[in-house]
Amino acid sequence: MKKMSVKEKRIVAATLGCWGILFIGSGFIMNINNKPVIQKNYLVSTNLRRVEEAKTNEIKLKDMELEINQPLSVDIKDYLEDIQNLDESILKALKLDTSMVNINEAGTYTYTITYKKKKYNGTFKIKEKQLPKVAITLKNLKLEKGSALSTNLSTYIVENLSEEVKKHITLDLTAVNTMQPAIYQYTVTYDGKLYTATIEIYEPHTTVLTPNKEENSNTENSNTGTEESKKEEEQNPE
Repeated sequence: MKKMSVKEKRIVAATLGCWGILFIGSGFIMNINNKPVIQKNYLVSTNLRRVEEAKTNEIKLKDMELEINQPLSVDIKDYLEDIQNLDESILKALKLDTSMVNINEAGTYTYTITYKKKKYNGTFKIKEKQLPKVAITLKNLKLEKGSALSTNLSTYIVENLSEEVKKHITLDLTAVNTMQPAIYQYTVTYDGKLYTATIEIYEPHTTVLTPNKEENSNTENSNTGTEESKKEEEQNPE
């Protein structure tokens, strides 16, 4: 085998040295590039964990609504928003208070949920029962002076209404004075709607009796005859 010259040995040594430097540099660069990736993954993981904890600890209440005279729910889950994001341990520690809600009277009330001595207030609306939709037509009436006003709704309303509807009708006759002839307005209220019509109070006609002429003539003749007979008695006493 031919021996390498000194010059050739130097060239080979220099080449190997360059390759070594390239390999070492590549490894260093790879390490530098890998470190930020690992750090970013760690930061993202931490941020997600914080967001998840914020969701599971946040308590949001619903605005509740119920028809009058209906029972209240005692299930606390019915009063919470985003319940799927609420930790089970927190859910078990919550306490519901609906004592301020009056289900027998329409209105807006407040209910509370307590967690670790902290109170959360929610709104509870009790609404009137939905009434049947009906048509109502009122009558215009005429009454004689001094007549009594009827309280029967059929006296004033054309349609035949169910008992349920009649229970929710308000008849107002306060503006009508039956002792004073005039035209008055009365009202009927149903399901928030006002209906109006009139009642006319009139003076009854009086009949004047005139005496019969023949009867007057007979009466006068009778009186005249009586006076003449008296005179004759005075002139011819027995």
